[in-house]
Amino acid sequence: MKVINPSMPEPYKYETDYRKIPREYLNPRIPKGRGMKKWLPFKTMPEQYERLDQYVEDQNKIDMPLLSEEQLEEINDKVIYKIKKQIIADLSYWQDGYIISVQCFINKVDELNGIMLVTKENGKEKGRIKLSSIVSVE
Repeated sequence: MKVINPSMPEPYKYETDYRKIPREYLNPRIPKGRGMKKWLPFKTMPEQYERLDQYVEDQNKIDMPLLSEEQLEEINDKVIYKIKKQIIADLSYWQDGYIISVQCFINKVDELNGIMLVTKENGKEKGRIKLSSIVSVE
């Protein structure tokens, strides 16, 4: 084999790729380079990164679960019990592709408008949840 770098230690004498040779053995007058700065012009399109982040986020979304009649009856029985006893309910509902869990008091069920009026456990925050989006009540 031909000796390419005669002034270097034994393991680097035959090395042809300068990236595999430690910097202290290389010529100090050769510039190091700009490093990662050369990639900065490619970050001029923030919309591209926003769209990629949105694609990643959309992969975590799920379709709205379909409940059987028995499951709906079970949820109905639990809701009636929680309203009468004024017990905190662990309510899970579907919203925009995610299942959201909330601990709250169920105040009223408005079947005409299809909503459930709830109060968070701190007593201050009130909210409305669509009856059609409720997944479970514990």
